[in-house]
This record gives sequence, C-alpha cells and structure tokens, in this order.
Amino acid sequence: MSATKSAGDDKSITTAVTNNPDGRDRSLKCIGGSPSDEWNNILINQAIQTLWVENSDEKTRHRQCAATVHGLMGIGPKDELEGMIAAQLLAAHNAAMECYRRAMIGEQTFEGRRENLNQANKLSRTSAVLLDALNRHRGKGQQKVTVEHVHVHSGGQAIVGTIEKARSADPSRSENQHHAKQISYAPQLAMRSPNAEPELVPSASDAERPMSNARRNVTRGSEG
Repeated sequence: MSATKSAGDDKSITTAVTNNPDGRDRSLKCIGGSPSDEWNNILINQAIQTLWVENSDEKTRHRQCAATVHGLMGIGPKDELEGMIAAQLLAAHNAAMECYRRAMIGEQTFEGRRENLNQANKLSRTSAVLLDALNRHRGKGQQKVTVEHVHVHSGGQAIVGTIEKARSADPSRSENQHHAKQISYAPQLAMRSPNAEPELVPSASDAERPMSNARRNVTRGSEG
C-alpha cells in the first residue's frame, strides 16, 4: 500500500492505493470485508479521509494511514455491512477525540469549550450505537439460556422458559381474585336439601288436658 496526494484543493488529501484495486483476489478482504478489492480500497480511503491531517508532516500522515488500516483489520469485518460499520466507528472515534482535544484548549470561551464537549459526547454515544449494531449483526447480542438438568417426576409437568403473568387493569380486582383463589378450597358446611320433608313439631294447643264439666246444678226458685 502506498500513500499519494490529490491536487486541486488547498488542503491535501491523502489517499491509499493498493497494488491490485480492480482484482477480486480478496487480498484486502480482512480490511474491508468484501471479496472485491475495489470496494475495500474505497472503504479504506473513506476511513483515512476522516483523519485530522492538517499541519501534519509526511511521516505523521503515513503513520495515521497505517493506523487506520490496522484498526480496520483489528475489527475484522466479515462482509460489506460490517466494513461500513467499522469505517464509521473509526470516523466517529476520530471526530470525538478531535472534539475532546479542542475542548482542552485554554485560549477559548466557555461556550466554545461546552460546545466541543457536547459534540464529543454525542460522537461517543454514536460510537456505542455502532458497536452495538456490529455485535447484533454478528449475533453477539442474543441471549442464550442453557438448561443442564431437569428432573420431572411421574405425573408432573416442566416448563422451560420465561413465564409472564398477565396483569389486570384493575389492581383491586386482581387482588380480590387472588384472595378468592386462596379461599376456594375452604371447607363448607352441608346445606339442607330444598325437598326435605318438614318435621312436625307438637304444639301446646294439641296437648290433652282435662276438660271441666259444663253441666252444673242450678237452684230453682219456688214456683209462683
């Protein structure tokens, strides 16, 4: 790989060129993730152009370009999508570090320092989001549950997984249902059958008692 400069602007832009940019021998697949070295070259140049190379000598620019290429190799993209995420990670990192550097400059206003720190904070969050997207694309964000020993006795049932219980919209109703479930097995008293024969109860008026003699002697007066 060699570094060249493109003319036309006041600021020189360093461009990396490989020996076989049009081939598909996958010599740069470990850098850009694509089987096409043309894609990999474009991705490398895009990542290098995000570097802050102003007022840097030739030796420093060469070291920055080599560091960018080795950074992409360290991430190790496996396809074009991972290559784009890796390049954006490096770009966000470079921009965040530049904002942090400018925030530490003493000859500036408080508003300038605050703005640089705010931009650095946003760029750092962007880097975290890109890293999470890369991990999810690689399948590292999925959670796996491993069950090694499960003993189910005769007549029992086993459920492996997360069990979520639906919550009622009315808390009082849910609480009442919970208490009703607790007392559902309470012992109950035996109730009388509605068709049972009525039991006769003797009344005091039906009891036998001696009757007084209704006849009585009446004294008659003398006949007139």
